[in-house]
Amino acid sequence: MRPAALMAATLMTSSTLLSPGVRAPVFAAPASASSSVPSVRPQVVATLPHDAASFTQGLTVHDGELIESAGGYGVSNVRAEDPRTGKVRTRAFLPPQVFGEGATVFKDAIYVLSWREQTCFVYGLDFLARGQITYEGEGWGLTHDDTNLIMSDGTSTLRFVDPATLKTVRALAVTEDGKPVAELNELELIRGRIWANVWRTDRIVEIDPATGAVVAEVDLSGLDSHANHADPDAVLNGIAFDEAHDKIYVTGKRWPRLFEIRVSGR
Repeated sequence: MRPAALMAATLMTSSTLLSPGVRAPVFAAPASASSSVPSVRPQVVATLPHDAASFTQGLTVHDGELIESAGGYGVSNVRAEDPRTGKVRTRAFLPPQVFGEGATVFKDAIYVLSWREQTCFVYGLDFLARGQITYEGEGWGLTHDDTNLIMSDGTSTLRFVDPATLKTVRALAVTEDGKPVAELNELELIRGRIWANVWRTDRIVEIDPATGAVVAEVDLSGLDSHANHADPDAVLNGIAFDEAHDKIYVTGKRWPRLFEIRVSGR
């Protein structure tokens, strides 16, 4: 999830291209030769504009608007934008010494994590700062259920934390066929399952929040045909669910496109 210059990360590129705006066939297959988890290829319902300068860390929907957090020292921010046009309505900048991470909207507040600064920044829905909450470890992805925030930290463990204190309520070990799934990144709770980007891959895993088992994979290989392949950080990252309109959006870091997708049977 971190920049390649800081993490010496290598981008895993896909070999299958999917034309923008084309409805892809839906099929099921094993996630890998050794996995029993079904893999589903989504339909691309719409191809929409996205800020190609945004180092997307978090993505969610509130009242029809995208709430997006973007990382980078000196430029980290959280914004509200129109998913149809990409136009930013308003934004708030994090302190320049902070590398912004995942974000979610819980009740009447916006929560934005930081990478190594161990601080969560809390904003009102008016994007005015409300305060800060400290926590232990790195911050990567963020979502929530009805009671708790749910954090990832780049490992195979998700933490359910108290929204007021960010103290861990319970830890969830994420496994696929009994094996840990590391580098869990951006998160979104969709229809009772936790969807998670796996950093530097073209896959989203669907996680049972009760057991931590990966129950399905969404294969998004080919969407990065719009990305700048000279940029090793331009990887798939960003999942948002518009529950009111039953829409799922995905994008990547510094991608010029946002995709509305539909997954059969979900």
